[in-house]
Amino acid sequence: MEFKHQPTVTLAEVAEAAGVGESTVSRVLRNHGSFSGKTRERVMAAVERLGYVPNRIAGTLASTTSRLVAFVIPSLSNIVFADVLGGAGAVLEENRYQAVFSVTDYDPAKEEALAAAMLAWRPAAVMLAGYEHTEGTAKMLRASGCRVVELLDLDGDALDIAVGFSNRAAGRESAAFLLGRGYRRIGYVGHDLNRDTRAGKRFSSFCETLDANGTPLVAHEILAGPSSVENGRLGLERLLAWATDLDAVYFSNDDMALGGYFHCLAQGISIPSQLAIFGYNGLDIGRAIPQPLSTIRTPRVATGEIAAQLIVSKAPPQAVDLGFELIEGATA
Repeated sequence: MEFKHQPTVTLAEVAEAAGVGESTVSRVLRNHGSFSGKTRERVMAAVERLGYVPNRIAGTLASTTSRLVAFVIPSLSNIVFADVLGGAGAVLEENRYQAVFSVTDYDPAKEEALAAAMLAWRPAAVMLAGYEHTEGTAKMLRASGCRVVELLDLDGDALDIAVGFSNRAAGRESAAFLLGRGYRRIGYVGHDLNRDTRAGKRFSSFCETLDANGTPLVAHEILAGPSSVENGRLGLERLLAWATDLDAVYFSNDDMALGGYFHCLAQGISIPSQLAIFGYNGLDIGRAIPQPLSTIRTPRVATGEIAAQLIVSKAPPQAVDLGFELIEGATA
């Protein structure tokens, strides 16, 4: 049976079916303004009977005060950004803002194109990951007239509002922790550092801290593409194939570290007596494995929540440092 598209039901048709004006229907659907309980019942009955779907974007554009908040994020496969969206979404929904998002795949040029597309809808705010944008993106954001929130990094100059923590400090503390545990033959396994600039900052400060203590990084393996458990497993396998005397490995994040952990289990490498493993992000799964992962826990949900609160409260430009927590775990 061939599906046939039906004409879109309009606000005017709902108003006629309910026996009220269009403005009344709009107030009921937005749950804002004055109307009686009986009026609401008539309107909602008409909405259900006709299958009417409110056009929230059109409502946003028609309003002098936009309720749209645009997220331009690097990835949906990385749970970090899902956590941020979850934290922000709850606050935005409570305050009757509409969230939309797009995914850049860590590509600066794609971020610029998506930012331009989002700004065309005249949102109340745009939220992006980190400080590193193309010149074109930064220029558009400055000229947009909307609020700009940069998330998950404080190592740089914010365009407007920034909420997160210092990735460079996280790299330093990770190195200091491993050195404090007596590890001296340290390697690194990571993903594309040119695209994931926050991971690049952690790696850079990690290496600087090792150098300052007279124990430079022994070896590293950096895989192309995004982080994943499989890339972590493969990266450690490749690293240990030629750097056979390492006593600890720092991973770009917990996904990669878990892959390294599974490789050690498969190869009978004792953790941490033969090889210590340290990650970043503090994912729930890292606490659920037989030996809880040694890592840095970041406040991802809180980052989203506070960023959204600053938007809805129309806060002045500022940088909010939420810090992070070093989790000793059992793998290092």
